Amino acid sequence: MIPEQPLQDELIQVSPELALHAADERFVSALHQLVVKNRHWLQQSLNWPQFIGGEDDTRQNMLSNRMLHQRGYAKMFLIVLRDELVGVLSFNSIEPLNKTGYIGYWLDEAHQGQGIIADCLTAFMRYYAQQGEVRRFVIKCRVENERSNQVALRNGFALEGCLKQAEFLNGHYHDQNIYARIIDEQSE
Repeated sequence: MIPEQPLQDELIQVSPELALHAADERFVSALHQLVVKNRHWLQQSLNWPQFIGGEDDTRQNMLSNRMLHQRGYAKMFLIVLRDELVGVLSFNSIEPLNKTGYIGYWLDEAHQGQGIIADCLTAFMRYYAQQGEVRRFVIKCRVENERSNQVALRNGFALEGCLKQAEFLNGHYHDQNIYARIIDEQSE
């Protein structure tokens, strides 16, 4: 059995001050602190923050994401602004045959409304489209999550439909909008 190669710091430079770094153990402590700091508002849109206890939970999550990243089934990037970890942008899953990536993201509450997610999303999609790994980019978000719906629309995604009661969160089922954008590396 051939051991997997260590994951290099895959880097997507968004601007001189903003970068996406592939999940790496050196970010565990900062990521854990950011999750704890933002847990209350994250829990309003995401299910997983309630299950993060200690830093070891964050480390295990990071190691799992590194393995999926290496195998091409998911990609987790940490959003770093002026050397400060401020959020996460990822493909929660990738369908390699269909070249479809399902995007997830969250940003520190104090850094929202500055265009950070939009800038990162543009660079992220361009990077994977140019590599030919992903051509169909999908964002699914609760209908009530106005900010996420606006991120999709502002970034050229088209609303393809509404999935009824598709997301279980905080004890209730919620409708989800599904947005998609196709970027063909030859046409971009």
